[in-house]
Amino acid sequence: MEKLTNKEEEIMHILWKLEKAFVKDVLAEIKDDKPHYNTLSTIIRNLEEKGYVGYHAFGKTHQYFPLVSKEDYRNGFMNTAIDNYFNNSYKNMVSFFAKEEKISVEELKEIISLIENQK
Repeated sequence: MEKLTNKEEEIMHILWKLEKAFVKDVLAEIKDDKPHYNTLSTIIRNLEEKGYVGYHAFGKTHQYFPLVSKEDYRNGFMNTAIDNYFNNSYKNMVSFFAKEEKISVEELKEIISLIENQK
């Protein structure tokens, strides 16, 4: 999967939420720093070229929909992040969040319980 820019990722989150949308629908969902309609249209076409988005044509208008699920994207994103930032070690990743106090002891116990129950 080709890496997305921050703006492309923002647009994908909107498309995952809406499931199918015209450019004007996506534009209406953007809260801050709204791009021009033509700029947004170009971003969506780039997502199409990268294989993330498909469309149905209605005359000259296109209704866009995600081709890549949020779960598949998340899996690829997380695998890349763990590989690049944590030496491909889930232990290093969990340790990082524990040291940064981003995860509580209770949450760690829940994770251990989930792992143990899968065996």
